[in-house]
Formats: sequence, structure tokens, C-alpha cells
Amino acid sequence: MLLEKALEQAIALPQDEQDAIASQILESLADENAWKKRFAEKREVIRRMAREAIEEDERGETLCMFESRTII
Repeated sequence: MLLEKALEQAIALPQDEQDAIASQILESLADENAWKKRFAEKREVIRRMAREAIEEDERGETLCMFESRTII
């Protein structure tokens, strides 16, 4: 519904502005797909890093990010 509303407004714009908006949308979609692919390819690396971080925390090898701040 929101996309339809945006497209209706975009169609009313001059062709060069429509092309600019279309280029931004296509670039954004391509970027999103690239990130999804990168994360899918690195899933096991991310899992290993998460396990290592948890193990380091369990061994007391990490510091609280908020130690120097007063939390109310």
C-alpha cells in the first residue's frame, strides 16, 4: 500500500526525477541483496565469532560497556 502510494506520486514527476528515484530504489535493492549474500556466505564465521565472544564473557575476559556510566 505504501509502495503504491509512493509510485503514484513518483509517476506524477518529470521523467528525469522518476529515473533518479528508480535508480535509487534499484541501487538500494541491489545493496540489500549483496548484504544478504555476504551474510549467508559468512554465516558459519559469524556463529563461530559469537560462540567465542560468549566463551570469553563466561571466562570473565570481557568488560561491561557501561561500567563507567551511572545507570539509573
